[in-house]
Amino acid sequence: MDVIAVIPARYASVRFPGKLLACRTGKYLIQHVYEQVCRARLPEAVIIATDDERIGRACERFGADWRMTRIDHASGTDRIAEVAGCLEAGIIVNVQGDEPQVDPAHVDRLVECLRADPGADMATLAAAFDAGRDIHDPHVVKVVADCRGRALYFSRCAIPYQRDADGIQPVYRRHLGLYAYRREALLRLSRLAPTPLERAEKLEQLRALEHGFAIALAEVVDNSVGIDTPEQYEEFVQRYRSGCLKE
Repeated sequence: MDVIAVIPARYASVRFPGKLLACRTGKYLIQHVYEQVCRARLPEAVIIATDDERIGRACERFGADWRMTRIDHASGTDRIAEVAGCLEAGIIVNVQGDEPQVDPAHVDRLVECLRADPGADMATLAAAFDAGRDIHDPHVVKVVADCRGRALYFSRCAIPYQRDADGIQPVYRRHLGLYAYRREALLRLSRLAPTPLERAEKLEQLRALEHGFAIALAEVVDNSVGIDTPEQYEEFVQRYRSGCLKE
């Protein structure tokens, strides 16, 4: 297979333990993510990579392919790399397990972006800031790109910095945490130790940049919200029950 999507599904969560098994919509949170990714055209298979048998049993209930991984992985990237090491695929797509509104078209756009740039090791997505969203919010990661459309830097700070108030208004883009990797690049990245910028900003993608990986960047329109807290999950449940979300 050429393209396989892998969804890392860790059970533990500091702010919302066991959130991937929350099911007040009638479906597990991880099930919403899986079904959305399955609607994408380009992945030929979708696999859930977990560290917990409870998630594995839930996957079996809704018919998802899943793999058990080690419990000591420091990141979702390391978790999918363990699975990718046993797969024959040119491109591995990483979709976070707490993104129930992920757009299937964005998964396809990600793969197309990587295919369009043969020199890139991986690809990711960015979106313009919504009106009213605070560009200084450190929980929203920003990204800037070069003239070829590759990522220059990711930061929790507002980048670029506008030095002159009366100068040209910078365009701010927020990073969306979806990635497509060439398989060998993913395996190589997972073997590298955390780097200084990564440790400073707590952004794993900076490890790739610090080691010279080329990251292709595609811009999309996105209004989805990830689930980090019980409050965000409750808002998702209410939107789902009201019929405001696309199925």
